[in-house]
Amino acid sequence: MELLDDSIVPEHARDIKSEAREFAREHIEPNAQEYFQAGEYPEEILEAGREANLVAQDIPEEWGGRGLDLPQLLALTEEFYRADAGIALTLQLASFGCEMTYEYGTDEQCEEYIRPVAEGEMRSGLAVSEPDTGSDLTGMETTAEKDGDEYVLDGEKYWIGNGVEADWITLYARTDDDETNRYGNHSLFIVPTDTDGYEAEHIPEKMAMRASKQAHIELENCRIPEKNLIGAEGAGFWMLAEFFNHGRVAVAGHGLGLSAAAIETTWEFVHDREEFGRTINEFQAVQHGLADMLLDFERARALTWRACEKVANGENDGYWAALAKTCATEAAVDVSEQGMQFHGGRSVLDERRIARVYRDARVPVIYEGANEIQRNLIYGQAP
Repeated sequence: MELLDDSIVPEHARDIKSEAREFAREHIEPNAQEYFQAGEYPEEILEAGREANLVAQDIPEEWGGRGLDLPQLLALTEEFYRADAGIALTLQLASFGCEMTYEYGTDEQCEEYIRPVAEGEMRSGLAVSEPDTGSDLTGMETTAEKDGDEYVLDGEKYWIGNGVEADWITLYARTDDDETNRYGNHSLFIVPTDTDGYEAEHIPEKMAMRASKQAHIELENCRIPEKNLIGAEGAGFWMLAEFFNHGRVAVAGHGLGLSAAAIETTWEFVHDREEFGRTINEFQAVQHGLADMLLDFERARALTWRACEKVANGENDGYWAALAKTCATEAAVDVSEQGMQFHGGRSVLDERRIARVYRDARVPVIYEGANEIQRNLIYGQAP
């Protein structure tokens, strides 16, 4: 069955979707289980993605990318995540955080840091979350204090994709403590990872998305030049808020890809597995379960693509991004859990695709703002 059809995808995004599907079938699917079990960073697949011009290509053409827009990124995303979420996340994190620099930074910053990412010579990362703070952007405690023509960074960051592998990260840090302006206390900075005072180590093995690596970062008297400030001091919260609206549409694509994978592998299994003298798809209870899986998937996909259009056009984008992210990621959890049930005892075997999908699906409901936070946004921004 082919769930990720083109009919709902805008025409201009169909070519990139086709490229992504071909790449996923050639490079991601055949290696997914191996990298999941080994928990290794898929360096060779990342390099292949760069050569195929499918990594860091949201970067504008003037800085070496293809300038892919949000529908094109969503089309690519659902294909990659259907093949494997861990490898897909690694491919997407190679340029994570670049958007703030090419949207709000200087030409000099873009030439030094963005162009090399687009050309595959560097990789970036985004450091926001901290050991004790995840979704509360106003509560982050890592500081950036001005000292002459430098900023001095102190604090910790946690769950940072490419914290070890990146050549530079976009860092979110506190630059003020004005209690009357809680949204104006943080700023964004470019931090090369070879800067003195920057230390990062991989977080120990995870149960899911094992081909993607996250890090614990410690910053101690880490000095960067004033020119590494992105945009204006105190504007970090608002820059991130806009970035996350686009990012949450992409995360909805994570959920769609995972749901499609769960349905495909379950559909094949129930049509092959025999119990009581017939294949188990012939039982009405199984048919109803499969119908529910399709219902969850199709409504999530319809909402996500509608939200993609709204966010791309700047129409109440926080509301629509939160709707899509919540619906699609929770659909992935529900669909993969039902798939586990239909696989029976075999579902717990590490070699089973459904076991990998089930574990991976549990992660996107948390990152890019936990879904409890998304519900706050949906209620607060409802039209």
